[in-house]
Amino acid sequence: MAWSRNTRNAAALAALVCLCAGAAWPAKKKNKDEDETQILELPKELPNAVLGETRRLVFYVTPLSAKGLLSQQVKDALKALDRQARDNTVLQIRAFLAGSGDLRRVRDLISETFTERRRPLPTVSIIQTGGLPLTGAQVILEAVASGRNDQSPGGLAWVSAQMVSSENPRDPVAPLAEKSLDRLQQAVQAAGATPDRVLRVTCFLSSLDNLEPTRRMAAAAYPRAALDFVQTQREPVRAVAGCEAVAGLAGASSGRLRFLNPDGLPGPPGQSQIAVVGAAHLLLTGSQVSFGFEERDARLAFERVQKELQQEGLSARDMAFARFYPLSEKMADQVRRIRMDFFDAAHPPAGSLVLFEGLSSLDAGFAVDVVAVKD
Repeated sequence: MAWSRNTRNAAALAALVCLCAGAAWPAKKKNKDEDETQILELPKELPNAVLGETRRLVFYVTPLSAKGLLSQQVKDALKALDRQARDNTVLQIRAFLAGSGDLRRVRDLISETFTERRRPLPTVSIIQTGGLPLTGAQVILEAVASGRNDQSPGGLAWVSAQMVSSENPRDPVAPLAEKSLDRLQQAVQAAGATPDRVLRVTCFLSSLDNLEPTRRMAAAAYPRAALDFVQTQREPVRAVAGCEAVAGLAGASSGRLRFLNPDGLPGPPGQSQIAVVGAAHLLLTGSQVSFGFEERDARLAFERVQKELQQEGLSARDMAFARFYPLSEKMADQVRRIRMDFFDAAHPPAGSLVLFEGLSSLDAGFAVDVVAVKD
């Protein structure tokens, strides 16, 4: 019993010492952030396709900036786009990037920015170029938005890239660009549009050297158009210039979808020169990528585009414009060979097929996005 009492007394004394020590040192206040598990919300998935009203579509090109690295420039470009669009809903973004930054991050930045602003997410295509017309600039955004009022009561004319090339990659590009713009002018006129109704012009060039004459020519010909100039590859295999355009049409709509191939405008097989759209709506898709370099990989990319159309009750006959971004001549030939298995051979869409520097996946062979009509 004595031993037991001593043990109890010792235990009581130890407890008292611990209590006093605890009273002497103030308890550390727990940080709420330490108690809660920090979970970063993943960016929301961008849509594969978005519908817009044909007559209300507005077109933007963001200004170039050389400040900061890629992420900062993308954020600045999105801020500039927000100022341009104001209350208009952005439906589609085509991001042309230069430099060696992580292209996959761009998609996340777009998702995060639109989510933070509580805006509907746009569909997106991300293309790596050989350069942009400002030293240090790494991004330029083309965007299509839906306005509050009718912009083009007669519909829209989508004009294919008027490609002019020379086998020598060192040949000056300015004379080629002049020929391309001359052909573009013929196409715009054939579509029934006037120069002041051209809404956007994009020129794909193998070099940006001596760009100013081309810029002045385009600005003089199309004073209201949003203009974009991109170098397609760092080391092109040939000298190239190809300008494409979208023009608004006045007056009454002249049909749901018509394709034009004016005399004197040479075009590649499997592609129309002009798509005249009078349908009430347009389906704008983001880019579908061919993951791999075999024919089966290419067919899977086309099948994904086909699936996007089918989900809206559309088919190949409803495609108005198709833009291809192959990364090599081999992939370009593959696209030309396969696309007619998916397109309406009698009435292929207008569009562009231009070699580019890269895409957001390292194992990508090419990408494609399309514009389709819907009543």
